[in-house]
Amino acid sequence: MKALVVRLDGIGGVLLAGPAVRAVATGSTHVTLLCGPRGAPAARMLPHVDDVVVWRAPWEGPGAPAVHEADLDGLVDRLRQAAYDVALVLTAAHSSPLPAALVLRMAHVPRIGGDSHAPAGSLLDVRHRRQPGRHEARAGLDTAGAMGFLPGPGDTGLLRVLPAPDTATLTGNGPYIAVHPGAGAPSRTWDPDRFAETVSVLADAGHRVVVTGGPDERALTRHVSGDTGVDLGGRTDLRMLAGVLRGADVLVAGNTGPAQLAAATGTPVVSLFSPVVPADHWNPYGVPGVILGDQHSACAESRAHHCPVREHPCLNEVTAQDAASAVHKLLKAGT
Repeated sequence: MKALVVRLDGIGGVLLAGPAVRAVATGSTHVTLLCGPRGAPAARMLPHVDDVVVWRAPWEGPGAPAVHEADLDGLVDRLRQAAYDVALVLTAAHSSPLPAALVLRMAHVPRIGGDSHAPAGSLLDVRHRRQPGRHEARAGLDTAGAMGFLPGPGDTGLLRVLPAPDTATLTGNGPYIAVHPGAGAPSRTWDPDRFAETVSVLADAGHRVVVTGGPDERALTRHVSGDTGVDLGGRTDLRMLAGVLRGADVLVAGNTGPAQLAAATGTPVVSLFSPVVPADHWNPYGVPGVILGDQHSACAESRAHHCPVREHPCLNEVTAQDAASAVHKLLKAGT
């Protein structure tokens, strides 16, 4: 049976779809993941994904294309030619699977399932309603289960990625703490100065600190690294970043895809978590962690993607010493 799994958002969402993808793979001969360009690097790192189709949906994420720019006809033709037997549409709790399901109907996919509280008409053959407060990873597994796809024997349902490369040439030898100050939206991470202060506090406590970031975050990682951190800004793709995070004793980061990547490598996470989305849905999944930030702030569940960080006292009341103490708590728990 040929199966298609759809997850159109970013790196974190795609990584959280991994357990459901593996469940679908137990009952399929071939699994394709349809994702957006932001999530494509993560899609190629998931076990049991045989093919990745990348498409910019006109309803998903910042900078989404206009409908006439989305090449909808091209996607429908490609999916129709692939002749999938079944499709699972995975979305965040605040999103709807129905636009993607309509595209799949146009592509003649005969059986489609998704998580929807809204009436789905004939768009969904299986309409699962997620439990309140369910984590994104668990919600995806639940929806897969509603379609008859259950985890394989011994599959714990945790996040996984394909084996990462050794990165000792980048990080140097010996234990280290990783710090990832960037995020796709400023409301989902901490003030850069607080990250920089945390690096100094950790270094003063005797820790080596490695600071990571993408090619467009070099100025940020340089600032946060200061004179004591190892600056890896722009020096890792996602696979290399997985290797760096796998080798770290703890990651300090905002609510961002690399926090889920750390979870997929088994690394504990200190999460500077702005409550613009619910922490119980999006916290780094399945690893020891500490959530910092006022989860009952006025911005809670506002999805205020573009609010300046400095307007988020729910994070900026957290101090560098708070973050360092959380690191030490996780280190102590792991000994």
